[in-house]
Amino acid sequence: MSSPKPGEKSRPGTYRYLQPRMAERLRGVEIAVRRPMDGSHQGLHKSPAFGSSVEFAEYREYIPGDPISRIDWPVYARSDRYVIRQYHEDVSIRCCIMLDTSASMKYHQGGLLSKMEYACHLTGGMMYLMAQQGDSVSLITFDNKIRQYHEPAGSFAGLKPMLLALEELEARNKGDIESALHDGAELIKGKALVIVISDLLEEPKNILRGLGHLYHNGKETTLFHILDPAELRLPQEGLVDVTNLETPAKLTVDLNEIREEYMRQFHLYLDELRAGCANVRTDYILAETGKEIYDILLARSRLI
Repeated sequence: MSSPKPGEKSRPGTYRYLQPRMAERLRGVEIAVRRPMDGSHQGLHKSPAFGSSVEFAEYREYIPGDPISRIDWPVYARSDRYVIRQYHEDVSIRCCIMLDTSASMKYHQGGLLSKMEYACHLTGGMMYLMAQQGDSVSLITFDNKIRQYHEPAGSFAGLKPMLLALEELEARNKGDIESALHDGAELIKGKALVIVISDLLEEPKNILRGLGHLYHNGKETTLFHILDPAELRLPQEGLVDVTNLETPAKLTVDLNEIREEYMRQFHLYLDELRAGCANVRTDYILAETGKEIYDILLARSRLI
């Protein structure tokens, strides 16, 4: 990745999950938030908590990655504490992407990509969107617990370790979404935008408890629900062998016999999940792996 000229932002190189063509299409697309944020550097977004003036508002603790020039050195001399002066409008979005890497994400039937591959492309695109508008983004991967945490980055160069990490991911282990969301709510400090990307193969009530924890901890949350077209429409016919990707369980079923009940139960599950997300102020976006990644990201940009 070449260094940018003075005053010019660097552009992303070629990565598996952030192709130049996608980056070009996303240029100018913006992500906004409704809830007050307490980002770590000056951003492009007004803070509902601070109004529209540029007067001094408050101090906050220094976070690695803040410009050293913004440390209030007189306060440090008096208290031996590194603090940043925060001004009205002087906030940016701190975004954290929580990516499900459990074994069920290997599923690939009706779409061009597996659920894992699709989710990684979505993650790469979201990272690019945050960096291009001057905000920071971090990455958490999880299955039945948090597996990786990447520190926030606010530049294209800073995205490199996370984009390379996406290329090394494997979908494996049994998932526990609720547990991971509870852990994420405690790990992600302060007010932030949390993007959860998962196939959500868990009871809705469990998932919603985890999302509720994020909301009550001051997070604004968007949920991308990754599903293969075959899961949505069950297009196969006749006898098929079904394997649970997260356990050794296998069975043979007649899809013609179970189709009607499967679709009924599936839509009840979706209805419960969507209604529950509304109750815990979580934006829900169905991301079918047969759809364009760009269109799914555009749907998030149009929420506000």
